[in-house]
Amino acid sequence: MTTDAGLPELRAVAVGGSVPLPAPSPKGRMSVEEAIARRRSVREYSPDPLTLADISQLLWSAQGLTSSEGQRAAPSAGARYPLETYLACAEGLFRYEVANHTLIKVNANDLREPLAEACLGQSFVAEAAVSIIFTAVHGRTTSRYGDRGMRYIHIDVGHAAENVHLQAEALGLASVPVGAFKDEFVAQALALPSNHSPIYVVPVGHPRG
Repeated sequence: MTTDAGLPELRAVAVGGSVPLPAPSPKGRMSVEEAIARRRSVREYSPDPLTLADISQLLWSAQGLTSSEGQRAAPSAGARYPLETYLACAEGLFRYEVANHTLIKVNANDLREPLAEACLGQSFVAEAAVSIIFTAVHGRTTSRYGDRGMRYIHIDVGHAAENVHLQAEALGLASVPVGAFKDEFVAQALALPSNHSPIYVVPVGHPRG
């Protein structure tokens, strides 16, 4: 249960409202080499919430802007950027707005439990402080590359998700990749737009113990 020590900024905003995220830092305390060496899949989490700064850094590493020309933290085939990124936490469901580095609240309910059920009952999805859900708008890529674009989308999400895993490690957090889920159940649980297809779920939180 979220308390006042959690994320009041996210709890207070109404559905449809936006929450500006703190500016991400391009420098951290851990080298990329150390993050690679330390990264492990973790499935046991403490109930402690993340900070808004943690969330900012994770989402920036996934899809955030890294230049004034529009380049992002993760590459995308033909710069088509088919991914849409959501954050599920105790305070609701939010969509990451890349252009202005904000969160848009799309649901006020804690959807981590139904998300865990949609992920074949993997309980750690509900226990992690947040889950980052990557969805794809396939037409952005397939309109240029046809059927081959489906492969490019899967490559794109791999780039973005690995950034999240390494960023989590650098922040002293833990994560686990989740691909075992029923697409239609995730879409229903999160009430996703019909053209936003879920393709990857990344629970992130403080490791237990």
